[in-house]
Amino acid sequence: MNSEAMISGPILHLEEPLSFWGGLDPATGVITDIHHPQVGVCVTGKILVMEHGRGSSSSSSVVLELIRNKAGPVAIILLEMDTHIVLGSIAAEELYGLLMPIIVVSRDILESLHTGDIVNIDPTNELVSFS
Repeated sequence: MNSEAMISGPILHLEEPLSFWGGLDPATGVITDIHHPQVGVCVTGKILVMEHGRGSSSSSSVVLELIRNKAGPVAIILLEMDTHIVLGSIAAEELYGLLMPIIVVSRDILESLHTGDIVNIDPTNELVSFS
């Protein structure tokens, strides 16, 4: 999933994995899981950072709706590939022409990304700078 422009945004580093199905409102981008430490936080326009997703294949449909509603993150950075999240992103690109890169990084890089830092992602989905 390559876009033609640089993607930039502030990081939202989740303390725990998030279940998109039932844990996130696809209309508003707000974390709704009352058991998640960041309940009430909005993911819209952020670069979401977490080790992996949590939940079932239904997460794909929530990711798709987040992107369609423009309520989702601008990108997601993971430690482990999550096929459910990727499928939702691919479907949004195919159905609506809307891109949301999913990037897998090493633990060292993941742990160096902190909430509020700004990340730049180039058109090949590489992290080119973060601070």
